Amino acid sequence: MSSEQGSTTLQNATPELGPTGRPVTLFPEPAVLDSHGPARIIAMVNQKGGVGKTTSTINLGAALAEAGRRVLLVDFDPQGALSAGLGTNPHELDVTVYNVLMDRKVDIRDAIHTTAFENVDLLPANIDLSAAEVQLVNEVAREQVLDRALRKVSDDYDVILIDCQPSLGLLTVNALTAAHGVIIPLICEFFALRAVALLVETIEKVQDRLNPRLQVDGVLATMYDARTLHSREVIARLVEAFGEKVFETVIKRTIKFADATVAAEPITTYAGNHPGADAYRRLAKELIARGGAP
Repeated sequence: MSSEQGSTTLQNATPELGPTGRPVTLFPEPAVLDSHGPARIIAMVNQKGGVGKTTSTINLGAALAEAGRRVLLVDFDPQGALSAGLGTNPHELDVTVYNVLMDRKVDIRDAIHTTAFENVDLLPANIDLSAAEVQLVNEVAREQVLDRALRKVSDDYDVILIDCQPSLGLLTVNALTAAHGVIIPLICEFFALRAVALLVETIEKVQDRLNPRLQVDGVLATMYDARTLHSREVIARLVEAFGEKVFETVIKRTIKFADATVAAEPITTYAGNHPGADAYRRLAKELIARGGAP
């Protein structure tokens, strides 16, 4: 990370190297914001399931909120895992992101829920959203429906994080069209690397045809186990392929994330002193230092 981005590499005779093989950077404490909005919209995308998209959306959102940012978390997966992970029962909801997309009379503010966590709001989803993929096909400007909806509340937030479903269908294209940036969570296993080329190709098509402002904010290595050669080799391959786009912050494998999910809390409140909570706080600082969030 360059000095221009407001971060400092540890100055040692032999600098300490992080899991990505680069010198460890001390990211500064985020500046206090005088005002809020307009939001920077970030899509959490990977068409492979089980890579930590929802966990990262919840915990990065909570860490950004701890840093004084107003955050809206958008559940854009019909499974509703993000909604459930924040203590909402998706099956009991009358108004969700589906209604916002499909009914122009529904105000997005009527669908947004305040959560039990300061500075964090939720736009929930449930199984109804699976119908949107089919119904949107016949809509005019079908790729821009989410963008139009989020524009109405953009000034209320500093960051909007969209948790995408594990596919590259029309819903994910909607998220990419609405977003300024993309974070790609990637589990530290070799077969997870194979799908990334298709994802990058999709991002480039959206950049070219629908959303020229879109950029890849970073690739986030998740479920890393420093004890295994396999994990270390995957990180090395990632850095080889994506270079500086790979976040220095690496999310290590721990059962505490599952425990926090069962408790319907971010790890920052469930186990605030745990290394997993510190990792997401560091990721929030790194994202802000990179210019990926205000």
